[in-house]
Amino acid sequence: MSERQSIGADLAKGAIAGAVATWVMTKVTTAMYEREDKNARAREDEVRGGQTAYGVAAEKTARLAHVSLSDDTQQRAGTAIHWALGIGAGATYSVLRRRFDGSRKFAGLGFGTAFWLLLDEVAVPVLHLSPGPAAFPWQTHARGLAGHLSFGVVVDTTLRVLDA
Repeated sequence: MSERQSIGADLAKGAIAGAVATWVMTKVTTAMYEREDKNARAREDEVRGGQTAYGVAAEKTARLAHVSLSDDTQQRAGTAIHWALGIGAGATYSVLRRRFDGSRKFAGLGFGTAFWLLLDEVAVPVLHLSPGPAAFPWQTHARGLAGHLSFGVVVDTTLRVLDA
């Protein structure tokens, strides 16, 4: 198989793995959020102003395109951004793992940790999609980390199954 075909196959497998991992991560973080301390949830909801970072990203993107979104459309667009990011991250991980010895046993955990740190803790506040990390209770950060760790493990495991 040529290098181009190999990258194409890795991207396709990674997109599948990213979708599976996004679904699992959403289940994990939703379950954690629903069981979270009510005061921590209230503080987080207040800090977010009732919006998710993905919803804010959808709103900002629409504004750049001079388009107005209803609340329902903004929520759906935010969900689409969430899924696209997860699928894209899965595809990226799939390509990178072969080229940087991602066969190591805990590579998925490392990727999940890096993904959480770079996305949740750095990019989202830098892009003004949410307030900075200090504004949120520790439970928000723990849930985000747990979600991204599950993402990393699931994307890596799914890729190993697809490769078998």
